[in-house]
Amino acid sequence: MPKILSVSTVLPPYEVKQEQAVELTRSLFSNRYKDIERLLKVFENAEIEKRDVCMPLEWYSEPHDFKERNDLFIHHAVNLGIEAINHCLNNGDGLIKSVSPSEIDAIFFVSSTGIATPSIEARIMNRLPFRDDTKRIPIWGLGCAGGAAGISRAYEYCKAFPKANVIVLSIELCSLTFQKEDYSKSNLVGVSLFSDGVACALISGNQSEIATSGTVPSILGTTSKLMPDSEDVMGWDIQNNGLYVIFSKSIPSIISTWLGPFVHEFLHSYHLDKDDIAHFVAHPGGKKVLEAYEAAMGFDSSKTEISRNILRNHGNMSSPTVLYVLKEFMENEAAAGEYGLMAALGPGFSGELLLLKWE
Repeated sequence: MPKILSVSTVLPPYEVKQEQAVELTRSLFSNRYKDIERLLKVFENAEIEKRDVCMPLEWYSEPHDFKERNDLFIHHAVNLGIEAINHCLNNGDGLIKSVSPSEIDAIFFVSSTGIATPSIEARIMNRLPFRDDTKRIPIWGLGCAGGAAGISRAYEYCKAFPKANVIVLSIELCSLTFQKEDYSKSNLVGVSLFSDGVACALISGNQSEIATSGTVPSILGTTSKLMPDSEDVMGWDIQNNGLYVIFSKSIPSIISTWLGPFVHEFLHSYHLDKDDIAHFVAHPGGKKVLEAYEAAMGFDSSKTEISRNILRNHGNMSSPTVLYVLKEFMENEAAAGEYGLMAALGPGFSGELLLLKWE
């Protein structure tokens, strides 16, 4: 089975405390809402303490057009992506020796917060020594589900080409999409939750020559699911000035009723049930989303502790977030033979699941 050999994460340069985000939002929204203090409690309820973003805080209080936002996305995504790839391929904790970019056969680039043609991975290939025949598979538009989906697609590639070494590079600069003049409650909730993040994972087929130390998760299988006629649950409204967030308040209730049957059917196809899952690698979309996961799965809060810690310290970074969670699980050195379940949900409305086994 294909294995996840290494995961790296990179923090953008500017840390923002949740109190600073509250003050910025109060200054921008207070003239539009008489009950602004009540609405600002969404920041407290999010249970996020700090986040990291790619621009100084004062930048977000000024107007910016789509071109400026997207130019910044390309600039930061290339530089942060290079850093993440280098960390991933030179991970002394898991890899017995460093991996050269020339050993990589395919790059899956995942994002939903900026656009670029040539895509970001092509620009990175001009600055790192990848082979010129490296396959490029950019994936756009999966939002919070994108990190898990990227790992799933890499798994399928390595099943087809068992000698292959593949990287999944997930970059979201959600803060660049912030619209200071969007006074919708979706935007208010988005400001309370979303942040910037970068992650890279190395996945190899079972005939790869790359060696690791300790246990690593093998991917036993994956599945995807789309909820019909649910385009308005989450996503972007694309306007002249950029991307405007769509974020339905019904998401936690949808997860509670929809996720459970989806997960249990997947596990049963491998003759497993929830009690066989030692490690729940869940994308922490928010506090209410994690609670909905627990209700749907019948898990207690200990199963989502790592996801909660990632949310508390980094916010919801969209697609890379689940890879931040996975990195923590891998650093904790799970015992051989233990099962894990990776889960992430995103626009569509859609879900992505992966069954893992540490070996």
